Amino acid sequence: MEDLGSGALVDLQNFGIGGEPSVLDSLRSGVDIVTYSGDKLLGGPQAGLISGRADLVARMRANSLFRALRVDKLTYAALEATLLAYVKRDYDAIPALRMMRLTKEEIGKRAETLAVEIQSSHAKSRMSLEVIDGESVIGGGAAPSSVLPTRLLALSCEGLSADDLAARLRSSDPPIIARVEQGRVLLDLRTVF
Repeated sequence: MEDLGSGALVDLQNFGIGGEPSVLDSLRSGVDIVTYSGDKLLGGPQAGLISGRADLVARMRANSLFRALRVDKLTYAALEATLLAYVKRDYDAIPALRMMRLTKEEIGKRAETLAVEIQSSHAKSRMSLEVIDGESVIGGGAAPSSVLPTRLLALSCEGLSADDLAARLRSSDPPIIARVEQGRVLLDLRTVF
């Protein structure tokens, strides 16, 4: 039995992410039961999934806890839609994979466009914007040490520290979540639709 955690169903090397085993890798290596998350790298609804030997899965389904712990019909519907996208190889239909597939150049174009729009609409603002090279961090539970090259929108505001600016962005309507590095507020448009 292996708790894989993130639930990658495709080889993430194709997206530039190495070292993240897939569910199929585990099963092919002889693991009898693999547990993993329905969200994270799988890109579906939050749920716990179990794959493996049919006889062992059947024994788990027969346990009285199965009925108490099963997900609802809406979760099943969302999971079905996600898994059908995998079957059809429609990776753009899965937001997590669509974000990982974006190139540095695609994100850079979006960042440049947004920077020009913000600067032209706030010409007399104390805000300073710059598009810089950076890295997208894939995530804590899923591929924790994996990064992808990206272009970032670096923000600073005269009279505000980076932490204060980030706090103001979080409290805006709608909230804007950014990260602070080296005294600058950074926006990664990889995660902005």
